[in-house]
Amino acid sequence: MGWGFSCFIKSTEQNILFDTGGDVNILLRNMEKIEIDPSEIDIIFLSHIHNDHVGGLQDILNKNSNVVVILPESFPESFKEAIINRGVDIIEVHKPQSINSNCFSTGELGTWIKEQSLIINTDNGIIIITGCAHPGIAEIVKHSKNQLKEDVLLVMGGFHISGTSEKEIVGLISNFKTMGVKYAAPCHCSGDDARKLFPQKYGSNYINIGVGSEINLMDLE
Repeated sequence: MGWGFSCFIKSTEQNILFDTGGDVNILLRNMEKIEIDPSEIDIIFLSHIHNDHVGGLQDILNKNSNVVVILPESFPESFKEAIINRGVDIIEVHKPQSINSNCFSTGELGTWIKEQSLIINTDNGIIIITGCAHPGIAEIVKHSKNQLKEDVLLVMGGFHISGTSEKEIVGLISNFKTMGVKYAAPCHCSGDDARKLFPQKYGSNYINIGVGSEINLMDLE
């Protein structure tokens, strides 16, 4: 058992590994159990510099170096050089930018801890995936809506509200509703209270995710 976050996005265009967790042995074992081969990865998207999100990178590159690594511009130069020295291309992100025809980076958000989130544009609205949401999950959702001018189908990932009061979480959920977030899937650093309170307001539109969970776009209406 370990602390970390990683998410595999499979599509007809490019497969994206969002973050690499903190322990590559755990990551690779979990990938094997749900039949994801590292050779399927086209892009590695890193949200922020914390080890529980980037710790498995070099070992993943040992399995597949034929990828592009997309990371915030603010990452340490030594971190970037360690990737480049392996012959792997990197894309440094500062401002919002497209990754392919359906996927976008929010650009670096926040001040103390800079972080990018991933936006996937679908026919039913946008999906926002966050690593730890250090810049504030509500701010990320608002920014993403403004960036693509689309309704929000799903927000998933770490919301960084573990230890937050129930009152504040209820306020956040209300804010989600006001912004039109249809489905919510908090995990990682979101905390037990979020897992308790989000289902109360979202009902069947709350998605309980953890290690090995799969979400099929076709199931989101």
